[in-house]
Amino acid sequence: MLLTVTTTHRPATDLGYLLVKHPGKVHAFDMPTGTAYVMYPEATADRCTAALLLDVDPQRLRARADTFELGQYVNDRPYAASSLLASALAKVFRTALRGASKDRPELAAEAIPLEIRVPVLRGGAELVTRLFGPLGWTVTATPIPLEAELGGDSRYVDLTLTGTLRLAAALNHLYVLLPVLDDGKHYWVAPDEIEKLLRSGAGWLADHPAKVLIARRYLAHRKSLATTALELLDADQPVTEEEAELPVARKAPLAGQRRDAVLAALAEVGATRVLDLGCGPGALLAALLEDPRFTEIVGADVSARALEQAARRLRLERLPQRQRDRIRLIQTALTYHDERLGGYDAAVLMEVIEHVDLPRLPALEAGVFGRARPGAVVVTTPNVEYNVHYPGLTGMRHSDHRFEWTRAQFAAWAAGVAQRYGYSVTIRGVGDPDQTTGAPTQLALFTRTAAATGPATASPHPAATAREATAEMTNETSTEVTA
Repeated sequence: MLLTVTTTHRPATDLGYLLVKHPGKVHAFDMPTGTAYVMYPEATADRCTAALLLDVDPQRLRARADTFELGQYVNDRPYAASSLLASALAKVFRTALRGASKDRPELAAEAIPLEIRVPVLRGGAELVTRLFGPLGWTVTATPIPLEAELGGDSRYVDLTLTGTLRLAAALNHLYVLLPVLDDGKHYWVAPDEIEKLLRSGAGWLADHPAKVLIARRYLAHRKSLATTALELLDADQPVTEEEAELPVARKAPLAGQRRDAVLAALAEVGATRVLDLGCGPGALLAALLEDPRFTEIVGADVSARALEQAARRLRLERLPQRQRDRIRLIQTALTYHDERLGGYDAAVLMEVIEHVDLPRLPALEAGVFGRARPGAVVVTTPNVEYNVHYPGLTGMRHSDHRFEWTRAQFAAWAAGVAQRYGYSVTIRGVGDPDQTTGAPTQLALFTRTAAATGPATASPHPAATAREATAEMTNETSTEVTA
């Protein structure tokens, strides 16, 4: 089976640097089902084409057939693009898929003119267009006719994609969508395939109108895996059987609704100097930076790796100095006193408290509400009552959650914090509410009203009561459904 990638970017032979394959050589790679070759049929300054040819060994394929239910002696695997070709692409062009290039880093980040051809691809022209069209490609899918005596068209197309995209984006589109069109992976689909799908679909899959179909087919119609993948993409509505085969227009992702609710709360209190506590890889920081009303932004997290990811996401090194001066990242633990966190208009704990062990929650409260003491605090956390709407979920929404609270438990905790530290509090839901279970996320907006009184000692901390109730509701085994 064959796939070609062509560019007319000048000099076109720079394609060799992006693919890390010299145009003057033939490169061979051993694969579990055969041998993959990379060669260049043309390589000039004006036009360069790289060809990936997968030569399938029928004996190796037959050896794997008993395991992966491809036991027919006559099949289309040796010539029709499928998950076999996607696996070869992942191995042969691994660096290019990541968007990395040691020799041409600026070109790897640039959209260049590309033409991709797959001469034999399973899938009708309509489906191929529906999958590739929304990604910025001009799609030409020509049906391959059957023999003259049979008449009509086969189920295969000759596909040509043209567009101006980053090479990494183009290769990731192919890596995901070739198996989707094939709809029959040659290997067992395990839960780690979810991570592959989300990694390769980053930046485009969440907004694709056919993402439900893509997730179902990529994950071999294993409903529990597809549901988990869609929830991790923040498709917060339960997935129905009908949605698996239709390009459904879905609601705004819950993560986006959550960020908008936090931004609205910050605007409500007139905050301009803001702490994002437990900022993680920087999703909220990016939204804060885009809004000019926030003149000073601090992202704080205990994880150095998370802060590195946030810096990359924000492209701090490339920001204009005026923008760069508005934001800084600091490493700190929220359960300890840190003088750098004092004196801000507002602090945000977005999906943070549920990652803290309940016995440590009072220390976090003291650090944030007692010592840092911002003018306002915005806290969001999952509503455990809503979890019944997530098919296949048997525990908490994320394996790192220490607890998840009902609406009553969250309200009791928030009221106690407000009383102890001199704040008033209002609570609201985020996301589309259910009449019985409420909204998927709950938000508390604390506003400072008086001097700190210090934590009460006469009665047990509400976290202790919540811990007992949480233990009754929580299973040992949990399934991740949200980031």
